[in-house]
Amino acid sequence: MTTTHAVAPERLDYTGDDEADRLLASDPLALLIGFALDQQVTVQKAFSGPAELRRRIGHLDAARIAAMDPAELEETFRRRPALHRFPAAMARRVQALCAHIAEQYGGDASRVWTDAADGRDLERRLKALPSFGDMKVRSMLAILAKRFGLQLPGLEERVPKHPTLGDVDSPEALERYQAAKREHKARMRAEAAEKK
Repeated sequence: MTTTHAVAPERLDYTGDDEADRLLASDPLALLIGFALDQQVTVQKAFSGPAELRRRIGHLDAARIAAMDPAELEETFRRRPALHRFPAAMARRVQALCAHIAEQYGGDASRVWTDAADGRDLERRLKALPSFGDMKVRSMLAILAKRFGLQLPGLEERVPKHPTLGDVDSPEALERYQAAKREHKARMRAEAAEKK
């Protein structure tokens, strides 16, 4: 069975910061950490976190982050400006994610997808990542297929048809994506309120 592996784009336009956007495209662990942080903050804040974390600790090495003293990592997240609205919880999540990458993939985050046999296997690997629920898994599948050009048997059927971060290829596209997401959330809240 032949698979065509992903080719990294030059950048992922998620933060508005050139260095952070290039890091997301070039460092698979940075992309996964961005997803771990993508909760209850803006896309820009979440995905600029990996570049800021690298500035603060001097690396993005999964095994070294996993081995850090949890209190030291938490302090790194809390330092102003905090890396997230919930620095303690997110420090724990990032450490758990890095431990998983170190243990399961020898510290090489790209192996989550380069070692995948097919779309189903890739989806299973992504779901096994700490902090990755269904929405994050679907977005990650879309990014790998649409932005990185990953080709695996059965991947196309697993890529969502609705807009995700995989469709963001410019700052303007990010604005459109965020506006659509806000509309969708408002609709969901309105529907939930009607049912009460």
